[in-house]
Amino acid sequence: MTDYGVLFRELAVPRLVGTGNHQQVREVLKRELAGRHFSVEEHAFTGRPSSALFGTPRVISGVNLIARPAVPSPRPVVWLVAHYDSKGQPISMALRLLGFFGLALSYPGFFLSMVPAAALMAISLMIILQNRVNDNSPGAVDNATALVAIFMTLDQLPRDAAVGVIFPDAEEFGLVGARALATDHADRFADSALINLDGLDDAGRPTAFVHRPGKIGLAVAAALRARRWRWLPVIVDGIALARVARECVTILKGDWRTMRVVHRPADNTTRVRLDGAATVAAALARVLRAA
Repeated sequence: MTDYGVLFRELAVPRLVGTGNHQQVREVLKRELAGRHFSVEEHAFTGRPSSALFGTPRVISGVNLIARPAVPSPRPVVWLVAHYDSKGQPISMALRLLGFFGLALSYPGFFLSMVPAAALMAISLMIILQNRVNDNSPGAVDNATALVAIFMTLDQLPRDAAVGVIFPDAEEFGLVGARALATDHADRFADSALINLDGLDDAGRPTAFVHRPGKIGLAVAAALRARRWRWLPVIVDGIALARVARECVTILKGDWRTMRVVHRPADNTTRVRLDGAATVAAALARVLRAA
């Protein structure tokens, strides 16, 4: 039986794309998939990082993992998805969102009062200019919890379940790996449901970011009693993959305190018990067994 705590500690290490830890985590994921009788394909890619990130290379290279059951089974009708890279930043996700919202609010503010609007814009720009990338966050919630949740789910399914796994890379650079998957392997997902997991804290209520509604995704949201949204101010792989899938939903779990630690050194294993991951995995397994 898998000791998920040990696995979690193996995965929740700083793992910026291209680093030694990043490569080591990829090997751990391949080991765990092989131990569950999955065949694993590596999908190498190159792409440009998001222009909203400062201090990044012009082009980055990464490796997506695509896994299918090795035992004879139908083509996967459901893909479980979770990115495996991490990044650190000088400011938390919470502060970064406040910066972008402040900048957006400052523009109409000029029509009301020039001085307060200019002050808000200046403060917001100072925050946004801290949107740089480093390698000092273990990425426990974002996104090692989701990686563990996928293995928890697989362990509750029969071996011949028509369920595949995708571990995209370079999500933290602006969905680079997911965009490459959508371009290079769109045919694999055309008739499939994609369930993307991204950040499963112990605290907070589950949220379903419904990119493209469908039977399985809505059933997962219902099983979790998740709040459903068609738009959220977050960048997740489901946004890129939804355009090539029959249905696609991203499941998140957390609260404002979660956003205060994401991409920071505090996002480590000492503050997570994996309760959120276990809750999501149990609901996913119930839905997939009945599908």
